[in-house]
Amino acid sequence: MKISTKGRYALRMMIDLAQNSANGFVPLKEISERQGISKKYMELIVSSMHNSDLLTAGRGFQGGYQLAKSPDQITVGEILRLTEGSMAPVACLEWDPVGCERRNDCPTLFIWRELDRRINEYLDSVTLQDILDRNSSEYDYMI
Repeated sequence: MKISTKGRYALRMMIDLAQNSANGFVPLKEISERQGISKKYMELIVSSMHNSDLLTAGRGFQGGYQLAKSPDQITVGEILRLTEGSMAPVACLEWDPVGCERRNDCPTLFIWRELDRRINEYLDSVTLQDILDRNSSEYDYMI
């Protein structure tokens, strides 16, 4: 499993929105400039997250995007599954039940199931607020 640029940038965008949540709706142009990501690519990321319950869009002069929930209610796992699809470490786990003809005789299936469980459990345990708090405390330590 490898997280693509789209997934990594989506996470950066969501962190940026969390950091700037006091400002209301944040234009993609501002996020793009702060994060060094092209606005076109940001639009692609937003389109993949459009129908989720993570973002709210505002139109017009004060338009842009904001988090639909508080940062402590949005997990890294949610963001990555929206942009990456399955987080399964092997293709056979992308279906339920396991879609491999060898599933009944596979000596390694238990390894991949446990790895998948641990990956998802970890990603679902980290919220945007956790990231903000950790980065804030590391910054305070450096001063």
